[in-house]
Amino acid sequence: MTDGTPSRLPLDWIAAALRRERTRAGLSLSELAKRAGIAKSTLSQLESAGGNPGMETLWALAVALGVPFSALVEPPAPAVQVIRAGEGPAVRSDRSSYVAALLSASPPGARRDIYAVDVERGAVRASDPHIPGTVEHIVVSAGRVKAGPVGEEVELGPGDYMAYRGDVPHRYEALEPGTQFVLIMQHV
Repeated sequence: MTDGTPSRLPLDWIAAALRRERTRAGLSLSELAKRAGIAKSTLSQLESAGGNPGMETLWALAVALGVPFSALVEPPAPAVQVIRAGEGPAVRSDRSSYVAALLSASPPGARRDIYAVDVERGAVRASDPHIPGTVEHIVVSAGRVKAGPVGEEVELGPGDYMAYRGDVPHRYEALEPGTQFVLIMQHV
């Protein structure tokens, strides 16, 4: 992610995860598309490993399915896993200069995901509510960020930690170029 060319999520991972989670939820293509607020043709294309889904589309699908975002994007992990800086499976926002790389998804029995986030000063990343019970934890490693539930945002700097509800509208805004933070999403 640091050289401006993050790795792309393989579409076959997303397609398989969408089919698996939609089947698990017992939803038709039409019903899932309706719940996520996307076109049925878009969902069909994604389940066929086509298209180029943005973060917002994948988040909407995850919320509609009642699963963590990582359930749709995480590849099978080897026994020992190392993700070098800039090599994690990254997803870009269509609405702002926000890039998140999934570092670790929640193993069975635990429900947390860890992301390394790079965000540039400028556009605000507004996030819709995640699945009920979600709590987000942020640790800033570089730059400054204003984050939190809408109307309750707090400015954070390097080394600062924050926790807040992620099942309400929230946002992130980089206040300096090259802002980086670790985001831990806890799903209760």
